[in-house]
Amino acid sequence: MTANFWMIVSNAENFRKTQDLGFTVQGLKLQQRRKLQRVGTGDRVLFYVSGIRRFTATATVTSSYFQEETPIWDAEGCASWPYRIQIKPEISLEDAQYIDANMLAPRLEYVKRWPPENWYMAFQGNLHLLPKSDFLLIEEEMKKLRYGKDYKPVRLAPPPDGSRRKKSSSKRRKSRAMETVGAAAGNTAATGGDRPGPNPRAGVPAPAPGDQRQSQAPD
Repeated sequence: MTANFWMIVSNAENFRKTQDLGFTVQGLKLQQRRKLQRVGTGDRVLFYVSGIRRFTATATVTSSYFQEETPIWDAEGCASWPYRIQIKPEISLEDAQYIDANMLAPRLEYVKRWPPENWYMAFQGNLHLLPKSDFLLIEEEMKKLRYGKDYKPVRLAPPPDGSRRKKSSSKRRKSRAMETVGAAAGNTAATGGDRPGPNPRAGVPAPAPGDQRQSQAPD
């Protein structure tokens, strides 16, 4: 089963509660039940703290979601946190290392539906499904900060480029058109040219039946 890549959004106080629990469990809001049905073991999680607009940590999901009413996280607005997933920590940055989302967000595929200056609107809500390339880009920057000069960066594949696909399709269409023209030219050459030669009988009326019989009579 292919892993999904998620971003969990919370305020600083609720992120601190998850951090104090050692990144072993995470609460999710009531409105996220439909998305939660897609969350499973092996999925990856990125933490984003609203208000300060920082990426702070990553984790791996170790369970399906379940319902638990024990209060841990404070309600944000009218939203409570009745659903939980078990997680294990991967990268957890120090407070001073938190990544300013203003530096990375404009490069993300996920936010390209919004104007660049309003990228943060893409992060409204508690749970977001991210493209794999976006998640790995952010986590790679976290690893550089977390492990310092001893870390060897991983070369990431570029995200899919729609314009590149369009160009490729155009090239394929041109290639097929050229093949068709070439085939037509070959057929024309095989039949002796691209214009029919003069027909010696063109414009000569066919003989009448009587004339045909007469021409067949012996001298």
